Amino acid sequence: MSEIAVKAPRRTRRRLIVSRLVPYLLLQALIVICTILGLRLLQPSDPEDFAVNVFSAREAGATRAVTLPHFTASRYSLADPPLYTGTFAFRGEDAGSGWSVYLPRFSNAVEVAVNGVVVLDSRRDANANRPDRNTPQIAAIPSSLLRDGSNEITVRLFVWGPLKGFLDTVYVGPDKSLRPAYETRTLLFVTLQVVFSAWQAILAVILAIMWLMRRHEPVYGVLAVAMVLGVIQAFLPPPVPPAMTSRIAAVLLASAPIESALIVVFGVLFFGWRWPRYATLVFAPGLIIFGVGLIAGPPMPRILFLVLGIPTVGLCLFLMACVTATAVIRRQDAASFTIGCAVTIVLTCWVHDMLSVFDIMPNERIFVSRLSYSAMLVAIGAGLTWRFARALNQVDSFAGQLVARVREAEERLKASFVREEERARAAALANERTRLMRDLHDGLGGQLVSIVALSERGHEGATITDAARAALKDLRLVIDSMDDIGGDLMLALGSWRERATAQLRPHDIALDWRVATPQGLPLHPELRPWHVIQIVRILDEAVTNAVKHAEARHIAVCIETLDDGQGPCGVMSVTDDGKGFALAENGATAGQRGLRNMRSRAARCGAVLALSSDGSGTRVRLQLPQRFPESDAAAG
Repeated sequence: MSEIAVKAPRRTRRRLIVSRLVPYLLLQALIVICTILGLRLLQPSDPEDFAVNVFSAREAGATRAVTLPHFTASRYSLADPPLYTGTFAFRGEDAGSGWSVYLPRFSNAVEVAVNGVVVLDSRRDANANRPDRNTPQIAAIPSSLLRDGSNEITVRLFVWGPLKGFLDTVYVGPDKSLRPAYETRTLLFVTLQVVFSAWQAILAVILAIMWLMRRHEPVYGVLAVAMVLGVIQAFLPPPVPPAMTSRIAAVLLASAPIESALIVVFGVLFFGWRWPRYATLVFAPGLIIFGVGLIAGPPMPRILFLVLGIPTVGLCLFLMACVTATAVIRRQDAASFTIGCAVTIVLTCWVHDMLSVFDIMPNERIFVSRLSYSAMLVAIGAGLTWRFARALNQVDSFAGQLVARVREAEERLKASFVREEERARAAALANERTRLMRDLHDGLGGQLVSIVALSERGHEGATITDAARAALKDLRLVIDSMDDIGGDLMLALGSWRERATAQLRPHDIALDWRVATPQGLPLHPELRPWHVIQIVRILDEAVTNAVKHAEARHIAVCIETLDDGQGPCGVMSVTDDGKGFALAENGATAGQRGLRNMRSRAARCGAVLALSSDGSGTRVRLQLPQRFPESDAAAG
């Protein structure tokens, strides 16, 4: 809405401001009226049947008749305090019930004596001597002091500070008649204040933690400091003259204007505005009071508080009212309305207290601004905590949405992974089918074609039989390669050993089988059937060459595992004692198709084939890879 107001034409903008400001001001006027009525209607009532308000007052050497409530002429009269002397009647038939003397309001301290014996000295209760607390006092009168008929009561009123001394009506009567009024005032002006201060302390801790966790939002820290000052002012015992405790007095008196300035800072930051540099001057009065209190004697801080502190508090409340009114015009939200109403209540209470200080309302010596101030801080702190908790709930909700979306994405990924896995499985099956068809075509197919050709040409006997055996051997080889050997190549080599032994037996050739290392060959979980068949065919080709071409009489197979520091790898070697053959100059096998096939098969499964041959025989060495490739390595 504020952006709309900024962009609107000037006349429209004025109308918009007036349309928002007028209802807000009317609402604040209604709040002022309600506050004034509340202050008048909610004042506690005292037992007027036991009121003693006719006294003779001796002040500054002069004695005159006065009627309570009464204001003294002096603001500092510790050496010669005003002495009020009055009488009350006591009947002998009331001796069975205890009597008390009850003082609802006074400033700053009182000493009460009945028939010349002191029964109450409020200076012993530090919290009772603060004018902003309206703390009542009650004291029991020993029955031995009471005389049937007229009794004398004297009240010495000790005054210090910026305000005139004040003594409200004194009540003397049965304790059971006075005690309810005393407890009501204690609840309103003592207990409630302590509750607000304790709540304020708790919120100060919470806000301080929130600020530590969110340093980029200083509004929490500012309000926490303001609350701490309020708590210090509430719980720090005030000095009672003649004790020279000006430093404590300085802290107490300086905290109120500084606290008010911090509230203005909070309002500016809370509504998202920048704090102007010159506005820092609102802290000056409080700092001056504090500094003077540390240096000068006790009267100076109180005088400065009256001259600087109290107007600063009112100025800060007025500035806060202006800030909230501006926020209401711009934002039109519940937070600005709520804070604005709270500030109006406190400002009304402050005006009420000022009228009482300047004797414009002489019988209204009840200060309520401190109580309303604490209530406002507690309300603001609770509102901020609620806003923080709501933000956390929003974060939790957003996190929940993210978790749900992540789960949905995870489910989609799982489904996609299943589809990819099925597609990969289908592709693997297709590849395996293709490989099997190729092996059957290249091996068994070729053998069957040879058998058919031999049969059609009319060959008989061993030639066709040999071709049929070769075809059968190749079929067994393909079938054996399909067995699940769990990555243990030694199982496949065991089957090959049986077939090779049977193959060599008709030729009267011995097969020397030797496993050089205990584990034989390392396990290869990635081993696939097409790896096995390539290796077995290489071994077959080596044995076949030894039988057909080398005329060997002895063939040795050695299996071992070597470890050169880069991981174990298996090595198989086939050695014969035949006549050997001549290799090309570069080690190639030009013109020797079987050897080329051996090299090609070794390359497809990532192995390395080495050949050496001379007059003493041929040695074929096959070094297996540390990890077999998933696809045909020779095909890229």
